[in-house]
Amino acid sequence: MDKFVNLWIYLSATPLFGLTATLVTYVVAQGAYARLGQAPWANPVLWTVLVLVALLALTGTPYPVYFSGAQFIHFLLGPAVVALGWPLWQRRAELRRQARALLVAALTGGAVASGSAVAMGWALGLTPELLRSLAPKSVTAPVAMGIAEQLGGIPALAAVFAVLTGMVGALSAKYLFDAMRISEPEVRGFALGTASHGIGAARALQVHPEAGAYAGLALGMQVLLATLLMTSLGHLP
Repeated sequence: MDKFVNLWIYLSATPLFGLTATLVTYVVAQGAYARLGQAPWANPVLWTVLVLVALLALTGTPYPVYFSGAQFIHFLLGPAVVALGWPLWQRRAELRRQARALLVAALTGGAVASGSAVAMGWALGLTPELLRSLAPKSVTAPVAMGIAEQLGGIPALAAVFAVLTGMVGALSAKYLFDAMRISEPEVRGFALGTASHGIGAARALQVHPEAGAYAGLALGMQVLLATLLMTSLGHLP
């Protein structure tokens, strides 16, 4: 027991704490996810977040202390997103044939995802600052933060909205697609990447390679379209 206490004291005082806690929690959550047949509600990202939040709250660990170690994983998000381009390169001929349809689908899906969220927020009486933070909720979190800042929103809150959107999509997409009898992996993947960005794309990759490829494409298209179109607006009504 003394060795465990000493180890905890050592880890909590160094950047290794955030890194170790994240890796161990995710590995355990991923193992449980595999044992449960990859059930959407057992999503390892969701449970890793919940466990880490509870751990930080129970131990009184400030978030900056945790992030001093977790930033090493955060850095790997960039290469991970770039790696999504490989499945697209393998399907480049097919994507060229469908370029116009994919662009229309991305524009329509992004507009509906953002517009419906802002409309609901406006109907509920949210402040303009909150609406500007909510607008980029279907874009991956780092980009959503930058867009929200340009629009005059709250970047940190935009990141929260983006993460929640990704989680909801990853958890509910399978049931929604089944209810609507949408079975094509390409369609499911593109829709999931459009609405739920990186977390949705990760879920799609776990289910089917075609779904993962199209989810990665949708993720990239939403980043480009949202950055160009939303920031050009300058403000929301």
